[in-house]
Amino acid sequence: MPDDSEQVTVSVAAEPERLHVPVVVVQFVKFGIVGISNTLLTFIVYTILLKVFGVWYLAASAIGFIVGATNGFLLNRRWTFAGHVGDALTPVRWAVVQSCGLGINLGLLYVFVHDAGIDKLLAQALATVVVTVTTFIANRAWTFKHAPVGAGG
Repeated sequence: MPDDSEQVTVSVAAEPERLHVPVVVVQFVKFGIVGISNTLLTFIVYTILLKVFGVWYLAASAIGFIVGATNGFLLNRRWTFAGHVGDALTPVRWAVVQSCGLGINLGLLYVFVHDAGIDKLLAQALATVVVTVTTFIANRAWTFKHAPVGAGG
């Protein structure tokens, strides 16, 4: 597992000096960018199922979440955590983390809509913030963790 103090050199065109940014910050920014595409897909699917097809809001959210999570796995594996050498269990770990994220998402969505009376689309947006931070931490620590150099897997 990389040391959190590990640095990445980022070139800044206006300044000839190098800016050193911790790897975790770079990964979180990339995770956020991927998350934007996930969120767009999730909200598009959620909104279409909810508003066009009249699907129950929790089912629409679950389906949208699965679409976004699949997109996220593919993009995060190739870009955000590109240094990770995957194994056969990487997709399983991702599925476990995303399933937990889905549970958190649905629980928060239900509480926000049913108990707090928040609009369904706003409630989904609020739940998304919590789930994004939670799943980033879990995916970085477990799903895409780096094995120490020379470790057998």
